[in-house]
Amino acid sequence: MTYTYDFSDLLRLIDERSGAFRAAVASAAADFEVPVPTCPEWTLFDLVQHLGGGDRFWAAIVGAGPADGPPADAVAARAAIAVPREREALLEWLEESTELLLSALRDAGPERGCWTWWGAGQSPQSAAGVARHRVQETTVHTYDVQVALGAPRPLPDDVALDGVDEFLATCCATTAAWPHKPTTFDFHAIEGYSWRLTVDGGGARSTRLPGAGTDGAGVSVTGTAGEIVLYLYDRIPAESLELAGDPGLLDLLRAWEPEE
Repeated sequence: MTYTYDFSDLLRLIDERSGAFRAAVASAAADFEVPVPTCPEWTLFDLVQHLGGGDRFWAAIVGAGPADGPPADAVAARAAIAVPREREALLEWLEESTELLLSALRDAGPERGCWTWWGAGQSPQSAAGVARHRVQETTVHTYDVQVALGAPRPLPDDVALDGVDEFLATCCATTAAWPHKPTTFDFHAIEGYSWRLTVDGGGARSTRLPGAGTDGAGVSVTGTAGEIVLYLYDRIPAESLELAGDPGLLDLLRAWEPEE
């Protein structure tokens, strides 16, 4: 099984995962005010607005090209977003949101630079980096809808494997100094892949490991790739996975808010 994708794969996966999100939303009862347990204080409507609005926001960012910050018109448009509440109109709005993102990504191509919030991470500040992250956000939010409707399903294996790698490189990697004793976090997917996050005075760096038989980590987390992704996104507790070493380090990592 491989979990590395070229740009065309990422566009295909955005389309597929967005379709799965819309299908999950379409299966809901007429009332979109059902709470989403994995997104506290959000309703299903809030989640739909977040994902669709995010697609439109990132479409504008990618379309604007290289920038030191998010384009002012993209920020203003997101603040003023109006989302229909009628079922069919809402689903059409979602589909249109996805197509706006895909169109912007196709027009830009993978190498075109753009602003991203992960400036000091290991992921590229480019259309390809945005596409890869949107695959994961859409996948996790599809799970959120399923939880809200009482029918959660495992994340797709191949998408989840890339999700572990992408999260560590995008959401964890930083040049900001780790404020505690240097250590390492190992993540072992039972599908046969492993990653190490090293944290010290130089920041946080993610690397792929040759296998699950590594030693010396401050703490190691083992589970399916999907379970690890859901843990990293704070959807399930660490105790849902197999832990070794000092689990208190996971609390330190969760609480860390590096300032670049």
